[in-house]
Amino acid sequence: MTYHVDEKDVAFNLYECLKINELTQYAAYAEQGEEFYKMVLDAALKFSQKEIDPLNKIGDEQGCTITNGQVTTPKGYKEAYKAFAENGFIGMDVSPNFGGQGLPSIVSVVANEFFTGANVPFSMYSGLTRGSAHLIEAFGTDALSKLFCEKMYNGEWAGTMCLTEPWAGSDVGALRSVAKPNSDGTFNITGSKIFISSGDHDLTSNIIHLVLARVEGDAPGTKGISLFAVPKIWVKPDGSLGEANDVACVNIEHKMGIKASSTCALNFGEKGKCRGFLVGKKSLGMRYMFQMMNEARLMCGMQGQSVAAAAYEHALRYAKERVQGGTAILLSHPDVRRNLSLCKAWVEGMRALLYKTSLIGDKAHHETDSTKKERYQNRIDLLTPICKAYCSDYGFKVTEIAMQIYGGYGYCSEYPIEQYMRDVKISSIYEGTNGIQALDFLGRKLSSKGGALFREFYEDMTAFNAGIADGHELKESSTQLQKSADTAGQVAMKFMEIGMAGDRDYPMLSATPFLELVGHITIAWHLMEQAVIADKAIKAGSTDSFYKNKVRTAKFFVAQILPNVQARAKSILSMDRAALEMEF
Repeated sequence: MTYHVDEKDVAFNLYECLKINELTQYAAYAEQGEEFYKMVLDAALKFSQKEIDPLNKIGDEQGCTITNGQVTTPKGYKEAYKAFAENGFIGMDVSPNFGGQGLPSIVSVVANEFFTGANVPFSMYSGLTRGSAHLIEAFGTDALSKLFCEKMYNGEWAGTMCLTEPWAGSDVGALRSVAKPNSDGTFNITGSKIFISSGDHDLTSNIIHLVLARVEGDAPGTKGISLFAVPKIWVKPDGSLGEANDVACVNIEHKMGIKASSTCALNFGEKGKCRGFLVGKKSLGMRYMFQMMNEARLMCGMQGQSVAAAAYEHALRYAKERVQGGTAILLSHPDVRRNLSLCKAWVEGMRALLYKTSLIGDKAHHETDSTKKERYQNRIDLLTPICKAYCSDYGFKVTEIAMQIYGGYGYCSEYPIEQYMRDVKISSIYEGTNGIQALDFLGRKLSSKGGALFREFYEDMTAFNAGIADGHELKESSTQLQKSADTAGQVAMKFMEIGMAGDRDYPMLSATPFLELVGHITIAWHLMEQAVIADKAIKAGSTDSFYKNKVRTAKFFVAQILPNVQARAKSILSMDRAALEMEF
């Protein structure tokens, strides 16, 4: 495998569309800038290509193994992880107070596209560590943060999130894990967790598990759940390691993909000697964990996009080299060109969406104007389930199309596409299945703050379309985009009408197609925004085909994919309840 990424498109997003240099207006980034960001991202790309991409196939073939409760990662992973940590890649966007680089999240997200596109399972170890450390930093005491965070950010220790239990699945409130208070302020933890990514491994000297459990006597359901930091090896007050902490890895899952990621079943307190530290306040565990889950959901979307981008780059190169039909290369065949155009549009649209959402997150974090800050946060809240569900679903779709371009060779392991397809599928399942994302989008985000999230989204898109003058090359496309936005609004109003009538089942039945509908519109809008910028460059005298293709890509997506919005809307508004009435 050789990892490729469209560096020109990455730069176009960052510096021409998003203008990330404007982040220097915030004190945290005042001494940074374009040259610094380019240096960091260049280092991240080179590391991805030289160090972790070569391990991707090795990891898939070897997988992780377990012997006497200890997991061993594939050959080369331990050395690569050490080098990854030494380069400061785990804590890129975290505070220098804990050894981080203090970079904007947008820069970290771009770097993670490279890391994930080169090697999904490898990137998961650091991603979970960064997320769990950040949660401790955000909600734990100063003492707890001091004890754990720096060693997690610098790669000395790792981290996990432990939610799922065998009998609960996605119903986290049904967990049975129990926490009993000790006289020294710690808690004894007992329980079992499954599907724990990076649950055990040999990459670091310790693993800090973030475990959801219920303190005896606290409320049932999600309201009574607390969050605990449970080290694999007990950590003494001075930060040194003590004895093993009664955390047992009892199994690793044998999976369709991400085989080099150790997905574990863990038992806590089999011998009654597992201790943990309360993170934050009792009974607020789910609220805290949602911060990490929302970050993880954005990264699931990034997994979908980054693997799709890698698959597209490989398929494009193959189509330019493979002779098919006499002396003609694959690229000359119209059907292949259609498939490549689909891949290109989805990859670039998803990249634009994820990058922009990340930038909005940076602005929301540092903005001092309360009105702007709230509007930024509203947009993140609305887009998070779209980023997760749409990008993971269509990331998988792009790998499928890329395999079709290869034909039979794509189905064979000598080419990378079949691994990409297997590795990316999980992104639509974990961190809340995409069905759950759709229910969240429809049931919470659509009605949140009296509908303000969706209303602001619609208003901004309408203003964008109104700004494209009559006679402009993109006017017809903007008209179609506005028609689709209006249709989405009509469907949303219908859902409100149905809900007010007391029917909850039909909206839930239609939640997934509605999220997909809005996802198509969102991608079209982002492609159109880029097309407008590219058109200005063309009018300013640029003859670069990159800009011309940006305009073509937006028009292609609007013409070929956006009509699905009307079809989806028609099916939702049909009020067909056959699936609810089906006898299985």
